[in-house]
Amino acid sequence: MIVELRSVPDCPNLAPVRQVLFAALAELGLQPKVTELVGDYPSPSVLIDGVDVMGRSSAGGVAACRLDLPTGERVRAALRQALASESGSAR
Repeated sequence: MIVELRSVPDCPNLAPVRQVLFAALAELGLQPKVTELVGDYPSPSVLIDGVDVMGRSSAGGVAACRLDLPTGERVRAALRQALASESGSAR
């Protein structure tokens, strides 16, 4: 599972979303490496296996604070979906 936390420099919403992400990982008992990227992204964004948990395109290019911040519910759902996909491909 590939977990990314993307942001623009000095994003004021990064810390709360980071907290949401790590709480969701802990709740599900997961310990994947989280890669944090700073650049031209909707900020902050959480991507699980390349998919934005809020359903936006994962392509960069728009450096802006996003209004649809990733929620714990959406992060947990994306993590569960990635786990199910991994389990299904392991068969």
